[in-house]
Parts: sequence; structure tokens; C-alpha cells
Amino acid sequence: MSSSKGKQVAGHIPPLPNPATGSANPAASLSSLWAYITPALDHIVKSSTNNTDKAPAIDVDFYAGVHSACYNYITSQTETFNSLAARQSTEIPMSGMDLYNQLDRYFGDAARDLLLGAPQDDSDLIHYILFSFKRYSVGAQSANRLLNYVNRHYVKRAVDEDKGWLTIGDVIERVAKSAKSTDTRDQLTWKLREKRADELRKWGDIDAGPEALAEAESCAEASSSADRIIPISSLAHRQFRLEVIEPLIAVPKIKKKGGKKKIPKSNGVGPKARLARAVKELLESSEIEEEEKTRLASELATMLRKVGVRSDHPLRKRLSKNPTPAPS
Repeated sequence: MSSSKGKQVAGHIPPLPNPATGSANPAASLSSLWAYITPALDHIVKSSTNNTDKAPAIDVDFYAGVHSACYNYITSQTETFNSLAARQSTEIPMSGMDLYNQLDRYFGDAARDLLLGAPQDDSDLIHYILFSFKRYSVGAQSANRLLNYVNRHYVKRAVDEDKGWLTIGDVIERVAKSAKSTDTRDQLTWKLREKRADELRKWGDIDAGPEALAEAESCAEASSSADRIIPISSLAHRQFRLEVIEPLIAVPKIKKKGGKKKIPKSNGVGPKARLARAVKELLESSEIEEEEKTRLASELATMLRKVGVRSDHPLRKRLSKNPTPAPS
């Protein structure tokens, strides 16, 4: 993803075949498992293609092999950890945690590479970021399906143990302000559910149906702090926010010279984050048609929401003022 507009040379990418492993067991250790699945992840997430609708595929045998290797590795870990837990009083890590952490680092590195490849010219930045995110996101969703056993076994258990994007402690802190000593258990349960729904409504119209609810939750997951356990696709989106978007929306620090504060100039109005400058240039340009401006601004606003940038952020507020496209 190296051109100034973030476009790639089109080309059909054949499915990645199952690699020959000989008698080696991919599930024998984390290192052997990671060596086995990394080519699949690289093919899905990092292959050079301009297709932002669908990630490159892997051979069906390789797909099944990855699923089986993850299943066997986590299952063997579960048996080992259960045995240790029976003999020790200290807390034993959940099976699958090491693989999940490895995936977290992988998506962080992939996102960081995208930031390093960003064009220096602000006028090209929005095109590059939008293309890069679409390509990265379809890859993340494909990886989410490929590694669904990690979601089903590790992520679900972690969420059940109150380690997800919204914990009981988060909700109780808010409910406590309105709770009464006379509240029944059912009333408190209802308040907890309402507070969770209120948080989700910040990310979408959760009353519009199951798909809208799922999308709102994935945005909320991506907005969570790095210590929260979330599904792999949301994990990837969170890393895109942390490694790509946050550096681009961070306002430059005020420099000091001779003991005095010096404010970097940005068109005479003080320091601006790089992505904010690009948005300003886009919306004020006389060389770009209004319909194109609106399309880019709308796509950028959607991307920011998907990676967990909150609606009260100045850039999201700026983009929300841009009119939506008129029906064709």
C-alpha cells in the first residue's frame, strides 16, 4: 500500500496452499503454532491487492489445518492448566491467552507498518488511510473467522469472567449514582442492562435490529483500553486506532525555546493534528467536487467510529457537520 493515493496494482491472488509440515505438529508449542499460522495471516491481512471488499483466500485444507491446530493447542493447554490448578493455589493463566496476546501484537505491528507507509503530503493522507483501513479491516474480519476457536474458547471465557470491553465494575459505578437502598434485585438488573444499552447507543442505533446492535458493540469494543479482552476483529480495529489513528489525531506538543513556550504555526491558528489538517484541506478545497468531499468525509467518519474514536472527539464533530450525500 505504497502509492500516494493508497491504491494498488490489481491482480488475482490465488488461495494460499497448505504448507508442508512433514511430521511436525503445529500444536506442539506456541512458536510452532505461530510459525504455521503466520503465513495465512500475512496472506489475508498484508497481501498487496486493491480489492477492499474481500480478503485473499487460503486453501480449504490450510483453513481446516489452522482451525485444527488452534483447537489442539488450546485443548492441550486446558488439560495442562487444569492439572496445575489442581495442585497449586496460585492463579493459572487461561488457555489461549498466549495466542491471543500474540495476535494482539501481530495486528499492532501490521497497523504500525501502515502508519510508516503514510504519504508525507497531507492532501494524499485521507485517500491512503481510507484505502489502508478498508484493506486491513476485511483482512481482520477474515482472520476473525479463521481463528474463531480463539474467540469461542478464550475471548468468550474472558468476557464471562468480566474482562471484556464493559465490566460489571464499569456499569455499577454509573448505576450507583441512581441506585436506591430500596431497589430490588430485578430493579438493579434492569438498571445494569439500561446502562449497558446507553453505552452502546453512543456507537449506533441499537434498536434498528441485530446487525446494528452487533456493529455498535464492535465499535464499543474497539474503543476499549488495551487491557480489555475483545473478539479478534475488534482487537484489530483497536490496534488500528492505537497505532494509526491516535498518532494522526494527536495535537503536536508545544515546543519550548529559551524557557518560553513556542506554539508551532499551522496556518496561523496554532498546532493541529495531521489528520485534522488533511480534513480541513479537503473540506476547504476548491478543486474537489462537493459530492466527492461528502463521500470522503462520510467514509472517514465511519472509519473513526469503527475503530473506537468517540463521538465527542473534535474531528468526529467536525465531520458530523458535513452534510450527507443527497439521494441519487
